[in-house]
Amino acid sequence: MANQTLKPLAAPNLAAQPLSITYPALDRPLKLNSGFLNLLPKFNGLPGEDPYRQVNEFIITCSTMQLDGIEEEQIKLQAFPFSLQGLVKDWLYYMPPGSFTTWTGLHKAFLEKFFSASRIGSIRKEICGIKQLVGESLYEYWERFKWLCASCPQHQISEQLLVQYFYEVLMPQDRGMIDAESGGALVDKTPEQAQNLIANMAHNTHQFGLRRSNLGKRMDEGQSSMMEAQLANLTAMVSKLMTGGNAKASLCGICCLEGHTTDMCPTLQEGEANAIFPNQRRYDPYSATYNEGWRDHPNLRYQNRATPPGFEQQNSRPYNSSQ
Repeated sequence: MANQTLKPLAAPNLAAQPLSITYPALDRPLKLNSGFLNLLPKFNGLPGEDPYRQVNEFIITCSTMQLDGIEEEQIKLQAFPFSLQGLVKDWLYYMPPGSFTTWTGLHKAFLEKFFSASRIGSIRKEICGIKQLVGESLYEYWERFKWLCASCPQHQISEQLLVQYFYEVLMPQDRGMIDAESGGALVDKTPEQAQNLIANMAHNTHQFGLRRSNLGKRMDEGQSSMMEAQLANLTAMVSKLMTGGNAKASLCGICCLEGHTTDMCPTLQEGEANAIFPNQRRYDPYSATYNEGWRDHPNLRYQNRATPPGFEQQNSRPYNSSQ
């Protein structure tokens, strides 16, 4: 070894490197088919991924693989590396050789690595500070609370405090319904009884909550459509008033009517005409009021007119009774 040159020392080692997982000796070889491996859930270690859910889905998938003479724990130990991707798989391969000999040890190390204490503390704070949102039904609130608790099984919060955190921030309507169902007050129930009562009420009001949500959605959509129509009309009116070149959209500053500009107002033009011809009167034979022009009409004069010829001589003759 000491007499070797640098070239053979720098040559790659072709011997198989020991793995971090030591597989137990089996009486028969364990072969995992490609169909089973494709069913395994994949975990990349991203912030939005849940390690506990990953493990649960992995265990469920492995339970479908039944081989005679081979325990399920051995299947999990051998199949788990195929469910890891990216940096998570690098973590497993870079562990010291022989670090894991059982599925339990591998399972524990995986959760400790990818579900840190800081994440546990963050979820604990979310559980303690949970509250029912405005418009959220009892069923939706209960499901969100259960999911939050299940995402961190080691939250170490007692059942009594869990019920208290959930109950104290309920909306008055839902809290009153739970109190009425519990016979007066929920505090008279044990933590287990209180959880069962809340779960039953959330399940019973599930359909009602959906209908109320849909009704509110339809009402919001109708109000939104009405407001959009009113806004469109208002926009059109403002655009109409702001258009300077459109004569129809012009608004008169004297009579406050549309259809003409201020300088073309009939009232203004009539006043200008009276100022130019102050003594000129207008003859209107069709006016409904008195018109001085009617004086000059030949049929409307009150003065004596010329007597027809022969009329005066006829009236001046004496009356003859003998006739």
